Amino acid sequence: MKKKNILLAALAVSLTLSAGVGSAWAYFTTYAQARGGYTIELGDKTTVEEDFSAWTKHVAITSNADSEPVYVRARAFCGQDYNLVYSGSEKWTPGADGYYYYSDILNGGETTDVLDVRIENVPEEIEDAAAFNVVVIYETTPVRYHEDGEPYADWTATLNTGTVEGGA
Repeated sequence: MKKKNILLAALAVSLTLSAGVGSAWAYFTTYAQARGGYTIELGDKTTVEEDFSAWTKHVAITSNADSEPVYVRARAFCGQDYNLVYSGSEKWTPGADGYYYYSDILNGGETTDVLDVRIENVPEEIEDAAAFNVVVIYETTPVRYHEDGEPYADWTATLNTGTVEGGA
């Protein structure tokens, strides 16, 4: 009886160990090694370019060449004693939330049209424009598509937020 129990225990252990052999054998028979490869960039990278002259900031957003297509919006802030007046291309349109939205899709390697932000009500005693601080915030979101193929922007899924400060 004791010999029978030992034999059954050994059989149970060997069956348990052999159950995983198929998975291990599949790994060893499908393993392959390759050389070379390609770098894949996912997401987007954008930068803001600014020029300052005559109390006006000239803002343009550029997308890196390997970035995915995105929509862009921008907004500027300064002290409450001053007014900001936006102008420029008809592709920049104001939104109800204070942002200006670029109507075209910004593909990799492209730059938006210039958005001009003029600072008004600047006292004459302020002569150093570099000391005057204006913050420009821009955001991007990836282009999404409806079932019918129509592109749209989902601003709740904002990917990239950039901030640039300074008067000049």
